Amino acid sequence: MGSGSILYMSGTVPVRSETFVYREILALRSLGLDIQTASVHAPMHGLDEGVLEEMANGTTEIYSSGACSIVFDLFAELAAHPLRTIATMSRCKLDAFFSSDVTMSRRPKVVWQGMAGVALARRIRKKKITHIHAHMAHVPTTIAMYAAKQLGISFSFTGHANDLFPNRTLLKEKLERASFANCISYWHRAFFQSIVSRPDTDYPIVRCGVDTREYKAMPAPSGEKLEVLSVGRLVEKKGFDVLIKAAGEIAKAGGPAMRITIAGGGPGEKQLKALVEALPPTAEVVMLGDTDNDRVMGLMAQVDVFALPCRVADSGDRDGIPVVLMEAMARGRCVISGDLETIRELVEDGISGVMIPPGDQEALEKVLIELANDRIRVDELGKAARMRIEDEFDLMLNANRIKDALAARGLV
Repeated sequence: MGSGSILYMSGTVPVRSETFVYREILALRSLGLDIQTASVHAPMHGLDEGVLEEMANGTTEIYSSGACSIVFDLFAELAAHPLRTIATMSRCKLDAFFSSDVTMSRRPKVVWQGMAGVALARRIRKKKITHIHAHMAHVPTTIAMYAAKQLGISFSFTGHANDLFPNRTLLKEKLERASFANCISYWHRAFFQSIVSRPDTDYPIVRCGVDTREYKAMPAPSGEKLEVLSVGRLVEKKGFDVLIKAAGEIAKAGGPAMRITIAGGGPGEKQLKALVEALPPTAEVVMLGDTDNDRVMGLMAQVDVFALPCRVADSGDRDGIPVVLMEAMARGRCVISGDLETIRELVEDGISGVMIPPGDQEALEKVLIELANDRIRVDELGKAARMRIEDEFDLMLNANRIKDALAARGLV
């Protein structure tokens, strides 16, 4: 059995927008695993005054330590371990210049990430790390892969969405070299298998779960208005424009009263606010901007329906299984989602929620009107949603799956 520490890393650890990463870390620690943390960018401080602030203070920083620091650690590692450092950087350069998965513009970035990996290895040598796990299959896993090579240890990773599609880099090489790759859905497993065929045990299904002990189901308010909440980064793939336009059309047609609340910030904010301003006076859409997770979970208790009409963006970007959908279902909320392959594994259409064709505004309008007129169905779908989370997407259930994957390889 392994007696060292596992290093967990992602783009930013901890950070408000990736609650699933720090929850997973805390869950594994509660199971008795020694989990250290590293962050490509500066950790976010001030998330709380307890465990998250302690995590931020104890996280090994990579890019945020500065370019000079990375170069210094690279040469220090070269002086102390010349053959291994030359081998790691040689592998990195071969990957950068000969992999079909690296575009011309990204080649220098991959070399820099290799240098950062060697620097990270230097910084964690004394921590007795025996394995590195990275969330996000692009930059964090690239750095983790080269750090692991430099240290002569194994690595693994969890792929999600943006990191597998528009920002995909060296995915084939990572799948070949990783000890295992956690799959947040069976769709992800099939996708990985189509690139590198390996036994299913090397691609364990590990959901980004939510803590059902912390998030209790709450009855829907069932007031005069149908209260609808949507949360996420304001980008094309989330489909917020579809939701706003649907609200406008329902209001124009004199449909049932409803209030749409959208929480989140992002590059599409200006465009979406313009859509809201153009709505008829009877359409009620509120945009809250960036909203922390505690407030989001509070809002969940005050609404009847959670809607996320996600779709595949023109860039190819798409959602994996949005954690916010799981959080809504854990709260016992009826959910509406765009019908993507991955999300079908979470939301069973007509049983634990409602799926609509991605980007289909008319379908969304129809569902919202039906739910506004049938609050009993809203409650039934919400109760089934909670049961779905308990059965498959519970945080501790999936933390034990990670522990099992590590134990099977003698790492814990």
